Amino acid sequence: MKKPSATDADYLLEKLVWLLGIHSPSGYTDPVVRAVCGELDELGLEYELTRRGAIRATLPGKRHAPGRAVVAHVDTLGAMVKELKDNGRLGLIPVGTWSARFAEGARVSIFTDDEIYRGQVMPLKASGHTYNEAVDTQPVSWENVEVRIDERCTTLRELIDLGVRVGDFVGFDAGVETFPNGYVTARHLDDKAGVAAILAAAKAIVESDAELPSDLYLLFTISEEVGSGASAVLHGDVAELIAVDNGAAAPGQASSEYGVTIAMADSTGPFDFHLTRHLIQLCKANHLQHARDIFRYYRCDAASAIEAGNDIRTALVAFGVDGSHGYERTNLDSLRSVADLLVAYATHEPLFATQEKLLGNLDSFPETRRTDVDGVRVLEGKPITQVTPPPPDGEELPIDRPKKKRKPSR
Repeated sequence: MKKPSATDADYLLEKLVWLLGIHSPSGYTDPVVRAVCGELDELGLEYELTRRGAIRATLPGKRHAPGRAVVAHVDTLGAMVKELKDNGRLGLIPVGTWSARFAEGARVSIFTDDEIYRGQVMPLKASGHTYNEAVDTQPVSWENVEVRIDERCTTLRELIDLGVRVGDFVGFDAGVETFPNGYVTARHLDDKAGVAAILAAAKAIVESDAELPSDLYLLFTISEEVGSGASAVLHGDVAELIAVDNGAAAPGQASSEYGVTIAMADSTGPFDFHLTRHLIQLCKANHLQHARDIFRYYRCDAASAIEAGNDIRTALVAFGVDGSHGYERTNLDSLRSVADLLVAYATHEPLFATQEKLLGNLDSFPETRRTDVDGVRVLEGKPITQVTPPPPDGEELPIDRPKKKRKPSR
């Protein structure tokens, strides 16, 4: 029997749609950082910002250590202006890793030093009346798309006069649509949906006045899509880190747009053995639909945290997304399940409460089940013949010969 959800689904969906309405390609995240901080103020949570804008909020517990953290990223895919073209249009370079096939036709905002212009990403051969069947054979690449600005602009000079410059950020509209059956379609569900799930979990904890056994830090990073992620926003006493991000629901994958997915490994290697299984047990204890999956072409905030030298246990909790880094879709059921799991995790004792310090002894180290097989049986065989090394400089080495037995004297 499924346990009733502790998460306010209406709040979760409202915050998701709100976040999706804020452009935040990696490198241009200040507006969404301010928005998330405003929501943390509404929830009554204290927070700090790094120099570049990563957020660290605190849900206080009965003790400070060992600390735990959950992390999602507020930055999204996007683009930058690479070229001002003679025809008054803009060449692009992607921010983050994604295909130009999902950029074609998108409505965008171009952020210049002084203005924000609107426009649309068009293939170079955009008119069938002009190019006939050539519109179908044009290669898919960033070199084959351009931005058409919705201004009187058909020359390079007019582009310059508008104030458009190489390096201006381009934000892609989310195009969000919601349905009564729980489905949400939009760009940038990766990872605005993860941020919304964390906020919903925090709201449930605050409103229930739940007592946490140890501090829980809510981390919101600003550069996951370009690789740095949670590399500089952790407290030194954090022992466990759970990344919240999308799980690819696709053929050959076990992720689903319903329930929660526990990632066992991604392209950077396996997640922590103990922490992943702890989360699975929490799913079972709280009757949360869940699946396990492995992502071969994927990395998340946890990877950058480890690469930065943090000795912490990491795990990845995912909401199922169909068409990740493209035209994405998820279901509110999956997001609510993620939030419920985070609440269960936060209110449960730390996995290894005795591991408060970076260094300890074997008494605080977990014991893992050994293999169930007997020791390898050693088979006796012929002894290995020792080969005498060659003598140095042609000298003969003394050879031990077996001593002859003396005949007994009469």
